[in-house]
Amino acid sequence: MSGHRHGQDPADRQGESMTGAQSLVRSLESIGVDVVFGIPGGTMLPLYDALMDSTSIRQILTRHEQGAGHAAEGYAKATGRVGVCLATSGPGATNLVTPIADAYMDSVPVVAITAQVSSNLIGTDGFQEADISGITFPITKHSYLVTDPTEISRTIAEAFHIASTGRPGPVLVDVSKDALQAQTSFTWPNKLELSGYRPVARPHGKQVREAARLLVTSRRPVLYVGGGVMKAQASAELRVLADLTGAPVVTTLMARGALPDSHPGNLGMPGMHGTVAAVTALQKADLIVSLGARFDDRVTGKLSTFAPNAVIVHADIDPAEISKNRVADVPIVGDAKEVISELVADITAEHAAGQRADLAAWWAQVDSWRTTYPLGYAEPPEGEIAPQAVIARLGQVAGPESVYVSGVGQHQMWSAQFINYEHPNRWITSGGLGTMGFAVPAAMGAKVGQPDRTVWAIDGDGCFQMTNQELATCVINNIPIKVAVINNSSLGMVRQWQTLFYDERYSGTDLHTSHGGRRIPDFVKLAEAYGCVGLRCENPKDVDETIAKAMSVNDVPVVVDFVVHRDAMVWPMVPAGVSNDDIQYVRGVSPSWDRED
Repeated sequence: MSGHRHGQDPADRQGESMTGAQSLVRSLESIGVDVVFGIPGGTMLPLYDALMDSTSIRQILTRHEQGAGHAAEGYAKATGRVGVCLATSGPGATNLVTPIADAYMDSVPVVAITAQVSSNLIGTDGFQEADISGITFPITKHSYLVTDPTEISRTIAEAFHIASTGRPGPVLVDVSKDALQAQTSFTWPNKLELSGYRPVARPHGKQVREAARLLVTSRRPVLYVGGGVMKAQASAELRVLADLTGAPVVTTLMARGALPDSHPGNLGMPGMHGTVAAVTALQKADLIVSLGARFDDRVTGKLSTFAPNAVIVHADIDPAEISKNRVADVPIVGDAKEVISELVADITAEHAAGQRADLAAWWAQVDSWRTTYPLGYAEPPEGEIAPQAVIARLGQVAGPESVYVSGVGQHQMWSAQFINYEHPNRWITSGGLGTMGFAVPAAMGAKVGQPDRTVWAIDGDGCFQMTNQELATCVINNIPIKVAVINNSSLGMVRQWQTLFYDERYSGTDLHTSHGGRRIPDFVKLAEAYGCVGLRCENPKDVDETIAKAMSVNDVPVVVDFVVHRDAMVWPMVPAGVSNDDIQYVRGVSPSWDRED
């Protein structure tokens, strides 16, 4: 089974009598799970008792179930393996709903294991009963309710297979307490029979050949690369395709690093806060080859005006995504690695036959956009810190081998814009759901999965106050992440919209982190209370020295409070619901180009 390490040989204890909880632990061991994140409770006690006897599974006690779920996501995104989180029945399980929904939107392989009240109480509104399999049905690839202990091992095997194959995603396994307590015989399935579940990896050759033909005859092609390329571990193949075709490449928020930012063909991120070159190249393209992307509203802007003259090739492992938003002229169902490999072979054959696109004029146009409208930012008042400068400098000092995990908001967009990503799986964020509070627990999970890498959580002061309790988890479990709090005393992205669209009526966005001469909270004292190193930077002259101090501490977590200019904004910007043609480079200024060309 893909997506996880080879585990212990299940034949070692095949047929052995044990409790359902022991069978579940044995199943996790058999599938290669090395860490689980979670919190116990009454119905979950049998499983936690059995976990004590495991010599191969590390259990990390988080401070909130939401933290456990995001940690499992961070682990999965950093390693490509399945992340595992545990929660007890009722409120424990419902606290996993947000990370499960987040994993579903971003196609993250996670198995969430919850304990349910005993089967005789199901449906009676028993103490701490919640129909978690029903609640999560719309936000999982599949959800199970197990009340028979003999079904535990098969269910776990199926859950990991479903989570890690095809389009990855979360699977929930809810097990009743009596099933965990009852005696059973451990039986590991030799073969999985999943009726109706047949993910297609190999694309249809005729469709790929048509895509190749279009790529060698188009005048203004763009490769539109999404998170599916990351999931397929197809970055090497993508680089070959980019070099072979010479087409401009745009990498979505979820695909940053799929092609190195240093690659001359990489135009950066498209979308609401994408580069002018990336957004405009898509708008003016005559051919868009979408690889593992889903034509999300944040990329397309007003859908009816998106890339009006482009032929669309849409390759995705999930057939439900193809033509869901934009009708595909050439639909290709398949794994991105397989699709790109076959495209390379077919384009190579076209080149051998003398068919090669002339993109000189297209690149002249694209390069003019790139040169005229580079990413930048307005300098803040003297003595104040530009948040973009902090994030850019952080990326330069920590370097491309580090892992960067962001929360959601302005700091997320600046992290996507101003850090150069040279490798896949170095950028981890919440995309589709846009979950505030993601960064700290996800960074914790990423550091567990990649312990030898520096892991920076880049967070806003709003996000940080949602899940910073996981710093205690990090300290106690020796997980030395680094946290940069971009502190503007505001819910910054919402404030930006209030500035632009609500006449500067700042309702509900002032966090008052500096109030009456006091810091509420004082992030340095908070960090120290959790056993972390706390640092503060308020002067632009001290940014480098502060980052250097943070980089020098590697035995405990570090939290840096960067007090930044409050009114910094994210540019470029396509306001919600308008055409990408109306992108604003800075406030009130749209790039000037001939819209008829």
